[in-house]
Amino acid sequence: MSDGGPDAPATVGVAVPAAGLGRRMGGVRKPLLQLAGEPILLRALRPFLADPRVISIVVAMAAEDALDPPEWLRGFDQRITLVEGGDTRGASVARAVAALPQEVSVIAVHDAARPLVSADVIGRCIDLAHAGFGAVAGTPAVDTIKRVDARAFVTGTPDRSTLWLAHTPQVFPAAELRSAYASGIDTATDDAALVEAAGGRIRMVDDGGTNLKVTRALDLVVAEAILAVQDASS
Repeated sequence: MSDGGPDAPATVGVAVPAAGLGRRMGGVRKPLLQLAGEPILLRALRPFLADPRVISIVVAMAAEDALDPPEWLRGFDQRITLVEGGDTRGASVARAVAALPQEVSVIAVHDAARPLVSADVIGRCIDLAHAGFGAVAGTPAVDTIKRVDARAFVTGTPDRSTLWLAHTPQVFPAAELRSAYASGIDTATDDAALVEAAGGRIRMVDDGGTNLKVTRALDLVVAEAILAVQDASS
């Protein structure tokens, strides 16, 4: 909670890891790619900037981009700060979190390569974090999941009804997330796992299944198709 008490509005900081090498995209820096005429990173940031509770966004970028950002990012919004990312996603998140103002009561972590997140999902996640819980955007598993060993032999089939796919944003009370990253663990691909390990309670928030992560070239095609459908129905 914020220092103003439980009735005080949330003040939100957003940590955005955007320093990945994009190996599955042939080494292209995904946040800078164009999606339907706009950079992926810009689309990922815009719905957070639309929420008045967001007072700071720190983007952890590759060193060359942090020092010499693209023209469209310079001066785009005064709430945005750039820092140099780390060698892993966790290290980039930790650097971004450390650069957020200490007074924020809620911290959201959002992958720069998720450009289709909605303002509604962001708002619901912030509300949960302001109430003292962790919140993870995601979707229930629709495929049967197989557990396998090192040689890909099946060792079990978990109950699908209890499984969700975890996306971002992942949003937490600020003190909980700062404490989790202070543990020194920087290898997690999922921030909620660190908070879970520290005993935090986390709730899934259904993001409708369209909040995809641009990982491969085909994902750009799918994302553009989703945007086209959304534009046609708006």
